[in-house]
Amino acid sequence: MGAGIDVEQGLAETLLSQGPDALLLLTIEGTISYLNPAAERLFGYPREQLLGASHHRLLVEDDRGGFLRVLSRLGRAGTFGTRPFPAVGLHRNGSEIPLELTCSLVSTGAQTSMAVAVRDTTHRQDDDAGRRHAASLLDATLETTADGILVVSNTGQITGVNDQYLRLWGMPREILAEDDAYALVKFIAKQLVAPDCFKAKVAELYANRELHSHDLLEFQDGRTVELYSRPQKVADEVVGRIWNFRDVTSRTVAQDQARRALDELAQQAEQLKALAFQDPLTGLANRMFFNDRATAALENPGPVAVLLLDLDDFKEVNDILGHHAGDQMLVEISRRLQNCVGPHGTVARLGGDEFVVLLVGCNDSDGVAQRIVSTLNAPVSIEGTLMRPGLSLGVATRDTAGMSSSELLRQADVAMYAAKEAGKNCYVHFQPEMLASLLERTQLTAGLRRAVELGQITVFYQPVVSTNRREVVQYEALARWERDGLLMAPDAFIQTAERSGLIREIGAEVLRQSCAALQSWLAEDPGRTLAVNVSGVQLQHKDFAERVLDIAAWSRVDPHQLVLEVTESVFFDADSHVIQQLITLRAAGIRVALDDFGTGYSSLGRLQELPVDAVKIDKSFVSMLHTGEERLPILTSMIHMAHSLGLRVTAEGIETPVQARYLMDHECDALQGYFFSRPVPEAGRAAAEVQSAEAIEALQEPVGVL
Repeated sequence: MGAGIDVEQGLAETLLSQGPDALLLLTIEGTISYLNPAAERLFGYPREQLLGASHHRLLVEDDRGGFLRVLSRLGRAGTFGTRPFPAVGLHRNGSEIPLELTCSLVSTGAQTSMAVAVRDTTHRQDDDAGRRHAASLLDATLETTADGILVVSNTGQITGVNDQYLRLWGMPREILAEDDAYALVKFIAKQLVAPDCFKAKVAELYANRELHSHDLLEFQDGRTVELYSRPQKVADEVVGRIWNFRDVTSRTVAQDQARRALDELAQQAEQLKALAFQDPLTGLANRMFFNDRATAALENPGPVAVLLLDLDDFKEVNDILGHHAGDQMLVEISRRLQNCVGPHGTVARLGGDEFVVLLVGCNDSDGVAQRIVSTLNAPVSIEGTLMRPGLSLGVATRDTAGMSSSELLRQADVAMYAAKEAGKNCYVHFQPEMLASLLERTQLTAGLRRAVELGQITVFYQPVVSTNRREVVQYEALARWERDGLLMAPDAFIQTAERSGLIREIGAEVLRQSCAALQSWLAEDPGRTLAVNVSGVQLQHKDFAERVLDIAAWSRVDPHQLVLEVTESVFFDADSHVIQQLITLRAAGIRVALDDFGTGYSSLGRLQELPVDAVKIDKSFVSMLHTGEERLPILTSMIHMAHSLGLRVTAEGIETPVQARYLMDHECDALQGYFFSRPVPEAGRAAAEVQSAEAIEALQEPVGVL
């Protein structure tokens, strides 16, 4: 190619072709004469500090000399440019930046300069396991075939070559590093009887990228080599050319060996294509393919809908049955999704347990969403275990022109989380007001995360009174979040903690603080115990029991003095893993209480199967007591049923002496509520003891024996 490019045309084309990449214009000596705004952002320098400066300022020391040699060689050779090559840049703050540089020669009459396109490769991800596998197969193919193989990209970059190719031409490996693919052509041509014909054939193949070629090359030394050449394709796009050279001078190499090598290379190209656009586990389209399809759909008029879903509590499948079982479920979910959508929609797996459906030209997104919810919610048999997948589905439809695929996907994501909050196993359409709810939820999550980091989760304690001993025998530990000068009760943030996973850290911190406090109480009363609430999310962690016992040992608390309160609803959804955790804790001496008893309508048969030692009657039943004359068979039956199973009974929400007396008369073992004391910080515990004692004195003597 010519040594220069007209500045009004060539330089303008070069600048425009770089898009968002950084661009520098250098003199042959390496002095910076121009930089675009992207270069200022990339290196952190204002324009005026770099103009007239040496390129040394922008490269690490090891790359400066080599870069200058590239510029010098480019100027001497008079070629148009180089293929991309790696370098390490220097940011103004001293940090290193992995770069990819492409140099082009430009001329402005008497003056020659170098245009350098600079691409930041920090976020380039080349560690995909499937790609590595395909690459290793390609390398093995190249090195085991008897043919000489060369793969060259459209830009002239050598992307594959084997040792047999170098031996066939007597070519030194150093020539591959010259950044000049045409040097290979010249090296080969000088050994041939008809070098001009070979050069013309190469030019024809690169001018017509789709062409296949089969030719014979005659060497000046009498050898004959067969040349096979075909385009290299990825996703139906020609990305380069494969050259296959076979020495057939003695006709000892079978003809089908070359075809086999080419077929293997084509297979590798197809594998690379599949890896680029297909999810390897399910065979569905992947995120890249979905984005391409969605972008194309949004460029045309007509209805476009995105349905985003993820599987609720899918982590439990992996934790309990293993990742192999989880993979089986994902494959089955994929099959069901495709059946629901049919051939007119695109189903893709975005990653993990998250799937997306693209509907183009379809006005029945509700119908599709309903089919998905009902079909996916049917039980799945995984390794002999029947499991019912739960899901939350968000639907977003194009409502304005110019929407991007990322915007539509984000709206579907917001709607999906609204479906989770609506109770799961349902679908919700995106509404603009959901963004405000999302912002509030995001701020709450961020604030709670920061509170955990800064130690702003504190513990309050509420006394529990024995109706037999007529004194405080236990304290329940209750988390409080100090936010903006106000104390927030658990009801305001526990759901956020569970959804974000912060419940694990919060639960552990509450247990640590309260166990440390309990240790100081034992001097007053060695029989005093501590009750701590446990979330179902905490119980799903396989090391929960071990973590509780570790904290008890660290604080030197006897496990027999700990009570874990678990809500009745947790047991309804509990699997064998959760039950085993509780069995392990009880075996160590820790007692388990069934909290909010009565709200889940546990039967006698169900109750006797649970690994619990006590029940706590929900305050909604206690609140029905006003005069003490009420007939409340449900309340009294719960007490008698629990006693018949050998379980102790505590009633919470006691606010009046009438309620306390009624429950004492019906042999409730322990009482808790504002009548005795509100929850107080550790510093207020002594006052709470006094208040509780006064409340007990105000009652008549208890009836019955506990």
